[in-house]
Amino acid sequence: MALTPSNMLPLGTKAPYFKLPDAASGKIISYNDIKGKYGTLIVFICNHCPYVKHINKQFSAVASQYIHKGIGIAAISSNDVERYPEDAPEKMKEVAMAENYCFPYLYDETQEVARAYDAACTPDFYLFDAQDMLVYRGQFDDSRPGNNVPVTGKDLVAAMDALIEGRPISPIQRPSTGCNIKWKNA
Repeated sequence: MALTPSNMLPLGTKAPYFKLPDAASGKIISYNDIKGKYGTLIVFICNHCPYVKHINKQFSAVASQYIHKGIGIAAISSNDVERYPEDAPEKMKEVAMAENYCFPYLYDETQEVARAYDAACTPDFYLFDAQDMLVYRGQFDDSRPGNNVPVTGKDLVAAMDALIEGRPISPIQRPSTGCNIKWKNA
């Protein structure tokens, strides 16, 4: 496990379009299918990463609240499942059920979507406004495994609240950190 920060895609970047299979339902889901009234949150995660496991319960709770407030949400796993079989779609379905995900958990087999988003780590958060322009990319909060900071999601929650309320989102955004995406042929 290599501790890796977000690449911090430039604010104002247009959301890359995608169409991927949902591990839980088997349905093909596109970016347009998940768009919310106020914006859309795309999160790169995986099953085995301790940084994702550390925030999973709180992220699932936050996602449930904000889907009802008009934020569309999808999680994407792009890891090489040949080298990391615990991240395979059937295991993704198990995690989605166990963690009560209220959002699709999509499988990016070709890794093209992760590359389009310039995703680097898990978890990696991208919040887009109603016009699909990037307004937040960065950490969930300051908590990391072992640092004894409570998992609250305060950074992401502040950005989503500002987006919903029509307030400016602070351009001072701290990168997420976690496990690097497990690229094929790397």
